[in-house]
Amino acid sequence: MNLMIVYDTWFEQFWSAFAEKFIEEIKIGNIGEQINEGILQWQGYFRIGDWKLLLTDAVIVMWIATILAIILFKWLTGRETLRPNAKQTVMWMLADLIISTCEGFGMKRKEAETVAPMVGTIAIIIAGCNVISTFKIAPPAKNIAFPVAMAVFTILYVIAIGIHFVGFKGFWASLTTPMAYLLPFKVLDFIIKPISLSLRLFGNVFGAFVFMEFLYIVIPVVVPGVFGLWFDIADGILQAIVFSYLTMSYIGEICEAGHELEEKESGKKERKKKKIDDSAVAA
Repeated sequence: MNLMIVYDTWFEQFWSAFAEKFIEEIKIGNIGEQINEGILQWQGYFRIGDWKLLLTDAVIVMWIATILAIILFKWLTGRETLRPNAKQTVMWMLADLIISTCEGFGMKRKEAETVAPMVGTIAIIIAGCNVISTFKIAPPAKNIAFPVAMAVFTILYVIAIGIHFVGFKGFWASLTTPMAYLLPFKVLDFIIKPISLSLRLFGNVFGAFVFMEFLYIVIPVVVPGVFGLWFDIADGILQAIVFSYLTMSYIGEICEAGHELEEKESGKKERKKKKIDDSAVAA
């Protein structure tokens, strides 16, 4: 009898606490304030002697997402085998897709194979940082500093690898093709490109983050999980694909112009050599 009384008391307390917590979760409060709390980043400072370094949630989450992405892809690749398994086949197909896309933008096979690891790394980092919002962790790209840093790093890599492939002469050709008077606009383009890359990534991720925060506040039970399949996962991966795709196209623009210049110079040399040989035969 005493056991039944204790059980009934515990059961009543449990349901009372459950109902209170449930109402608290579904209760709509100050939506603007709650979204603002979700948007604002955490800031702290890391001291090294007299040096005080700013540390934000974007930096911490970026490293967590990157490490998790590296572990995942390391697991997918596995050990080297003579006959690839299903996971390795998928990775091989992804690598081949990146290489073939680079070739489609005007790169040679060797150039495409050189670029593929970096492009893949950029895609993995961005995808990992975006998809981590599935676990109710704010994605780093909601902080404008992350997209800007990624865009600046990417455009510097584009310029450096472009010069590496076709030389300064070929890079100059990419700035003056098809007409020399377009040079100021081509230079301006290298300022606009990182702005475009960063704002596109920031706008999409920030918008999706705010929308999902709104859903979690207004309809916290089932609907956010359904929409999260797109805004947290599919859209996050899509933004990584778009970013890496544009990176490949920017490199391809430089390589294509440089290769055209090489072909023209090679053609001129062949014609000059043929002319000298014909003169020698005539003499």
